[in-house]
Amino acid sequence: MKIRKGDTVLVIAGKDKGKEGTVDRVLPKENKVVVTGINTAVRHQRPLRANEQGGRIDKDMPIDVSNVMLVHKGKPVRVGYRTESDGSKVRIARPSGEVIK
Repeated sequence: MKIRKGDTVLVIAGKDKGKEGTVDRVLPKENKVVVTGINTAVRHQRPLRANEQGGRIDKDMPIDVSNVMLVHKGKPVRVGYRTESDGSKVRIARPSGEVIK
């Protein structure tokens, strides 16, 4: 999977199209990511402890990784891989060929 935790991504499809956020979790088996503030749903939660508040909470739900694009230097880019001379594999931004992080 080319998107990692902590990456800034732009949503390119769905109800939150055009919004940016940071990846909180990556679910590689399901091919999905959880992005902060994107694809939120209201969930009802009961108080787990006596002094805890229950009620309706907003929860970020997973979004398919094909519906997001990595943002590099303020622009959405496709991600590729390149093997360096020392044998390490690095992610690169496709249009420019620059190493990501």
